[in-house]
Amino acid sequence: MDWPESTEPLIVAFPRGRERDGGAAAGATVVEKNPLRWTSRYGSLVTTVYGIGGIDGINERGLAVHGLYLQSTDLGPRDASKPGLHAGLWAQYLLDQAATVAEALNLMDDIQLVMISARGRDATIHLALEDATGDSAIIEFDHGRQVVHHGREYTLMTNDPAYSDQLKLLSQQDFSHPSRDMPLPGNVNARDRFQRAAYYLALLPELDNVRQAVAGVMAIMRNVSVPFGAPYGEFGIYNTEYRTVTDLTRRTYFFELTTSPNTIWIELDRLDLTEGADTLAIDPYDESLIGDVTSRFTPHRAGF
Repeated sequence: MDWPESTEPLIVAFPRGRERDGGAAAGATVVEKNPLRWTSRYGSLVTTVYGIGGIDGINERGLAVHGLYLQSTDLGPRDASKPGLHAGLWAQYLLDQAATVAEALNLMDDIQLVMISARGRDATIHLALEDATGDSAIIEFDHGRQVVHHGREYTLMTNDPAYSDQLKLLSQQDFSHPSRDMPLPGNVNARDRFQRAAYYLALLPELDNVRQAVAGVMAIMRNVSVPFGAPYGEFGIYNTEYRTVTDLTRRTYFFELTTSPNTIWIELDRLDLTEGADTLAIDPYDESLIGDVTSRFTPHRAGF
């Protein structure tokens, strides 16, 4: 998560059976006509943004969703014949209702995303999805048209430009056979970070050791993060606030705050996600958190 200020994240566990309104956020009405309403089928664990929705997380079936900024996002004009879902709840809706990437993509056919703003900035995002079978997809919007890249090969995403243009970067250099002599782009912009991530991902071996696998993925993200504290905002690039890694098989969620030396993790299966259970949360800015923090969750009243 790269952003010009803290997104005030909370890590929240939602039980099944929660009723949601895809047209309301933080006491305001975002979608006035025909808002999407649903009752969650699956429990989930998400990292929130400004208390208006989840931007990153996993559900109890092993589907994970991650939202990142994409300046070129264009949701198009509102078509009130379709139920409207504000963009701040996009990730949460898919986690609530889908068990796989394929199911999540099918859910998008009958709804329309509607833009929402927070702190003066539009939620121009795209989503990366993956599930426990290894399937994955990238979803973007271009002039109101949904653009989907669906397949196990789509394992990287940064920010701008659009994903089709990002993929062209991989055709310019063969990162599938990395070597110590291969030159790498080293800037902090999303293009360079995309290419560096492709290079280092190609170096990772197949592992059945969870600890080493998580360490490998986290090492790549640290390498392509924007160094904290540098004044990059003047050219539209922002400091990295936090990093997450998701173990889809064991439904474990790892979280690393940039300003903290502690990596924390949560085992989803140890949380009570049954219908009627409390919504639970922890504040990742709590400096006492370290390691397995599943038992540190406390009841929380979420506004969405």
